[in-house]
Amino acid sequence: MTDGLLNFPYQGEVHQTYYKVFGDLENRTRSPVVVLHGGPGISHDYLLPLADLTNQSYPVILYDQIGNARSTHLLDKPPTFWTIELFISELENLLEHFGIQDEYHIVGHSWGGMLACEFVVQMQPRGLRRLVLSNCTPSVVLWQNPNVELIQKFPQDVKEAFARGFADPEGYWKALMEVYSVHGCRVKPFPKEMEYSLLQVHGKDADRTVDKAPILRGWTVIHRLQSIRIPTLVVNGRYDIAQERVVQPFVDNIPNSKWRIFGNSSHTPFWEEREEYMRVIGAFLADQETTVRREGS
Repeated sequence: MTDGLLNFPYQGEVHQTYYKVFGDLENRTRSPVVVLHGGPGISHDYLLPLADLTNQSYPVILYDQIGNARSTHLLDKPPTFWTIELFISELENLLEHFGIQDEYHIVGHSWGGMLACEFVVQMQPRGLRRLVLSNCTPSVVLWQNPNVELIQKFPQDVKEAFARGFADPEGYWKALMEVYSVHGCRVKPFPKEMEYSLLQVHGKDADRTVDKAPILRGWTVIHRLQSIRIPTLVVNGRYDIAQERVVQPFVDNIPNSKWRIFGNSSHTPFWEEREEYMRVIGAFLADQETTVRREGS
């Protein structure tokens, strides 16, 4: 593994993006996989299991998006600075830095999948070979209503803590962990990498600049999904925050899409069914279509 900081010029300033590279980019025999993390506002750490794809000869690149974790923090920027276009520019810069813009795959998780959709729709990138939309939504409205319904199934103290939110950070974190143990990551003990990523927003001294920005206010990509012509795999878990009705529009509207539901997983099947997740993703990237099924496992 190699890691470092790369310069990201944007609007007359130069920021830095932290990255990790697993596998051999220089002597690769397969297209590299670029992984986009969730949030907005967390970090790449919880996605480190995706480095397992190097066992199938895919180099893997993970990074912390600007404003998050080890990349440049910009606490003084106004909310209007934080746009989808900013994160698209950062992704393009990363592709060009590593010289892989002509041939690569993207795995986008949660918010990272939403960003990936916008990247494809807006930029129509010629070098992108395959797209994985993992545990995400094509519309914030579709995301919000099921989330409220899921929380209503929990004890009253959990519901009250969610209602108080960041006004009671300790209580909110405890309630969040209770909900996440069912719908976020069912692995026990809870992965430290996942905890670290969540603490980037929910920690005592967390920088919530990106999290609080109105990046996704009213956002939807449903009416633009037909312009995604790249072979696409949609993934969610049976106990996922991204329930079936949330992800259904992806499959209904992306012309060349497939759908895989992981039957023993919630929002992070790369932790909960790690080996099978890597097999399915690797097979899809390699175009071994018979290994991809819309069913539980």
